[in-house]
Amino acid sequence: MFRRSFIAALLAVSVTAGTTLTAGQALAMNDLRIIAPAKPGGGWDQTARSLAEVITAAGATGVTVENVPGAGGTVGLAQLIDQEKGKPNVLMVNGLVMLGAILTNQSPVNLSMTTPIARLTGEYEVIVVPAASEIKTLADLTAKLKADTGSVAIGGGSAGGTDHILAGLVAKAAGGDVTKLNYVPFSGGGEALAAILGGHVVAGISGLSEWSGQIASGELRVLGISAPERQAGIDIPTLKEQGVDVVLANWRAIVAPPGLDEGQKKALLDTVDAAVKSDAWKKVLADKKWTDLYLPGAEFETLLAQETALTTEVLKSVGLVQ
Repeated sequence: MFRRSFIAALLAVSVTAGTTLTAGQALAMNDLRIIAPAKPGGGWDQTARSLAEVITAAGATGVTVENVPGAGGTVGLAQLIDQEKGKPNVLMVNGLVMLGAILTNQSPVNLSMTTPIARLTGEYEVIVVPAASEIKTLADLTAKLKADTGSVAIGGGSAGGTDHILAGLVAKAAGGDVTKLNYVPFSGGGEALAAILGGHVVAGISGLSEWSGQIASGELRVLGISAPERQAGIDIPTLKEQGVDVVLANWRAIVAPPGLDEGQKKALLDTVDAAVKSDAWKKVLADKKWTDLYLPGAEFETLLAQETALTTEVLKSVGLVQ
């Protein structure tokens, strides 16, 4: 059924966009290139390869993934904007982390220079403390942040990344002095976990999947999750329901190069839309425990502008960006 619906979507693009697409362009999905602006194995790479597999399984040919790592994804972003401009068969995976990297690396290019296609997936963040911590609730943590923000060391991923952004948002919502946020970045979840369990930081922030084992075993106490509402099958209260009005997802998305006309953009959007609505993609989400946060076209473009503004505000407040 998916194969038929996918091909039907492509045929519809050929018919409805025939005035702006040549025959070759209409069939360009058969030679689709997906850029993963990171090394193989990470989340962006997995997203690119999963999407390529689903599109290929639907009958497309010549779908490839190209890794262009460096500088938080901004090397790949620069290639997309400068070298791929106007090419109707190129996509690039990106995410919230890239927004921070653009700012902290003072990148000359940004995501507003691309053609937004869709947000695909996301993962909500959790705040944890060691099981033996005197901090029992989120209220205990926010009280400490309000009283003396700098005394509360919070560990997480890279500076300027999603974990850092959430720490800043929580400190601000708690009424703390965000300029004194004591955020300790680690290069990986293992290092952050060791620091939390060793008492070198007061609390830690990461995606739920990173520390789900330690939460289940009781080594870590989870204080809350940054979802907008309780998640099915996850017995963790949200930050919002505990009085901290913060919602944040570490989302992953797909964009295209600049310089595309409306027909070319629609062809790519229809391709992605057919893929993410397929049973094959639903299986990917289930197998990888990714949350479906699909948001196509103009809606994603609006979100991108909002998230860019939010990230800029937070990173300026914590002194990472001028």
